[in-house]
Amino acid sequence: MMRSMFAGVTGLRNHQIKMDVIGNNIANVNTVGYKKSRVTFQEALAQTIRGASAPQSGRGGTNPMQVGLGMNIGSIDTIHTPSSLETTGNMTDLAIEGDGFFIVTDGQERYYTRAGNFGFDEEGNLVNTSTGYKVMGWQNAQSKTPQNISTITIKKGMMMKAKPTSKVSFEKNLNAADPDGASYVIPFKIYDSLGNTHNLTITFKKSGENTWDFNINDDSNNNLNTGTLQFDQYGRLIPNNNYQLSINGIPGAADITIDLDFTNVTQYAKETTVDLSYQDGYAAGTLLGIAIDSSGVITGVFDNGINQELAQIALCNFDNPSGLMKGGKNMYRESANSGVPQIGLAGTGGRGTISPGSLEMSNVDLAEEFTQMIITQRGFQANSRIITASDEMLQDLVNLKR
Repeated sequence: MMRSMFAGVTGLRNHQIKMDVIGNNIANVNTVGYKKSRVTFQEALAQTIRGASAPQSGRGGTNPMQVGLGMNIGSIDTIHTPSSLETTGNMTDLAIEGDGFFIVTDGQERYYTRAGNFGFDEEGNLVNTSTGYKVMGWQNAQSKTPQNISTITIKKGMMMKAKPTSKVSFEKNLNAADPDGASYVIPFKIYDSLGNTHNLTITFKKSGENTWDFNINDDSNNNLNTGTLQFDQYGRLIPNNNYQLSINGIPGAADITIDLDFTNVTQYAKETTVDLSYQDGYAAGTLLGIAIDSSGVITGVFDNGINQELAQIALCNFDNPSGLMKGGKNMYRESANSGVPQIGLAGTGGRGTISPGSLEMSNVDLAEEFTQMIITQRGFQANSRIITASDEMLQDLVNLKR
């Protein structure tokens, strides 16, 4: 008689735990990056009244006789299925499309999260706006390895240092049908070590069959360099790796040595189109804004017209994400059964890609949760009836004495 009452008690207690889990799921239906939980039950150890017997002496065998002692919680699992994305328009809001977690730190311990509501604090640190935990990745890293991830800092108005020009390239055609003495002047500019602009011109002058001379002058018409381009009978430049331009005595700036590349200049009987194709110098710049791509690369947009990679956000994955320990505030901790974090670039090694300007919504399905709520409520009611019926039977037993 008492066994049924205690079985009913286990049913009441564990159905209440399941209802707690359902209630938590519903409460977090709009929580960014939340992953729902589920409860599974298992039968408690049964009491054996009689064991099984094998067939013998012409008689068949008998099955064991056991009485169950109620039920227990089998597991409370976190379901890491992906969810829909909500577009926010805020560039620093990030969502992961696929598997993986962002890595954040409070300065002492690392946490893992799907909630990508990020922003910059007053010191330029990229942080989770809910907790202030700093987002981790690579900044100015030569090698993007798991061992050298760090926090990411990007300050508004930061400066990009000037880069002196070290290479200038020209391309397109010089007209082979032009008479000797024909010339073409092309203006171009270079930068010194301070980011100052220097306006130069290069003059191409046909000096003979398949031969063009060039002169480079500064804006004061001082000649800086001369040379000759020799073409073969097919209009291709005969290679010469010794074209260089040196500019010395620039006030306050370092001397400049520039490699001149004419590899892609041709000489065909077509109109002259020769032009500057590339020069690698630029002035100093001030950061105007940032952009983030699907691989987590944060690119700075500077007012000198240069876009430069500033940092890259790291992602990690686990062999068993359900084994992670919840740390509150949408955070997870590594556990003994989660596996070690596999840190790397987004879109590689089974890690998902990053969707900037979006947040991942909760994966709670309200229809499923309300259905489970009804089932759990009925299970709780049924177990309460076990206790009520058992109590009435005990009362009848006590009344036998009368």
